[in-house]
Amino acid sequence: MKQLKISIIFLAVMSLFLGILYPLVMTLAAQLVFPGKANGSLVIVDGRIVGSALIGQGFSRPEYFHGRPSACDYDGLSSGGSNFGPTNKKHIDRVVERAAVVRKENSLPADAGIPADLVLASASGLDPHIGLQAALLQAPRVARARGMDTAVITGLVGKCAEKRYFGVFGDSSVNVLELNLILDAMSEGG
Repeated sequence: MKQLKISIIFLAVMSLFLGILYPLVMTLAAQLVFPGKANGSLVIVDGRIVGSALIGQGFSRPEYFHGRPSACDYDGLSSGGSNFGPTNKKHIDRVVERAAVVRKENSLPADAGIPADLVLASASGLDPHIGLQAALLQAPRVARARGMDTAVITGLVGKCAEKRYFGVFGDSSVNVLELNLILDAMSEGG
């Protein structure tokens, strides 16, 4: 009986500490030290939330850069990949279909190479970035659709590029939402 009483008291104390106090302290610390990140890295334009710098969106209009495909339709509540293996017929068919769409949208020849991040969904389905090569491939289409010079769009991609971590890890990439918002601001201002 004594052991049961000790176990119940221990459960109550640990539940209070780990279930209430610790999360409360961590939440308060995050709000004080990193308020933007703690609240979802929201992107606000003209007082309106237009997205998060951490979650991809499905851009499909020709005047916008398109991000990575999403197996979960960019829904943060159902984040995840398709779980298809690389030899799965459905997966292969989707990749071939996506590659054809990318080639058609960007006026590329049928045998043109396509960066993987334009045809393969990320593991989370929410990746907001594409690699530099994927962005540069789309620059001529975006320039045509916006009536801008391709060199201006290419230069903008270079300015928006996020460098490799510590100069070594990963590849340079571009946040698609931020790039598209800069393009919209340029169009409105010019």
